[in-house]
Amino acid sequence: MLQWVSQIVLAMLAVSFLIALVRLVKGPTLPDRVVAMDLIGVIVVGLIVVMAESTQVRATLDAAVVIALIGFLATVAYATYVERGHQE
Repeated sequence: MLQWVSQIVLAMLAVSFLIALVRLVKGPTLPDRVVAMDLIGVIVVGLIVVMAESTQVRATLDAAVVIALIGFLATVAYATYVERGHQE
């Protein structure tokens, strides 16, 4: 039963990854692209967590934590950039 749920979740995350990738490529403004990159980071973390659960390899969770921290720092850096008046 858990295998079916994992497969469904992986498929849904893959579709959402493709949608975010389209927004990253077609995004008309820089904020659209930044939000898409942040969303892609969250989706990748979700993919890693689901794969770690389905394969029972817990060491990959460290990579998920690192990617989540990098995504958070990138979002904070962009917010600082916008706050200083460098808007598009």
